[in-house]
Amino acid sequence: MSGRDFLDTNVLVYAYNSSALNKQRMARQLVARAVVGEFVISTQVLAEFASTLLHKLQPALSVEEVKVALDALAPIFVISPDGDTVRRAVEARAAFGVHFYDGMIIAAAEQAGSKRIWSEDLNLGQEYFGVTVANPFL
Repeated sequence: MSGRDFLDTNVLVYAYNSSALNKQRMARQLVARAVVGEFVISTQVLAEFASTLLHKLQPALSVEEVKVALDALAPIFVISPDGDTVRRAVEARAAFGVHFYDGMIIAAAEQAGSKRIWSEDLNLGQEYFGVTVANPFL
C-alpha cells in the first residue's frame, strides 16, 4: 500500500487541455508532483487519458503526441487492477450507486492505500471505502 493520493483521469486530461487555463495550471502542478512520486494512478486512468487525447480532446492529439505524453507520465506509480479490484468495483456500485468504471477508480485508490482521490467527476467530500474525494479545481 502506497498511501499516496490518487489522481483521476480528468486531472491528467486537463494538464493537456488548453481550453481551461486555470484548470490546466492546477492539473500541471499535480501531475508534476505525481511524476516525483507524490500521487498514484491506475492503468484505467492511463487508458482513459490516452483515449480522451486521441478521440475527445479538440483538437485531438496525434498518436506521436500521445506517446510523448504517456512517456512523460511513466514515472508515476501505477496500480494494475486484478480480479479483486473488479469485485470491489462491483461492491462500490452496489454500496454507492456509482458507475462501474468510477467504482474501478475507487477500488484502485483503495488498493493503493490512498486516503484521497483528486477528481472532478466523483462527489466532492464523499467517502468511498475510506477514500475521500477532493476536487482540485474548486
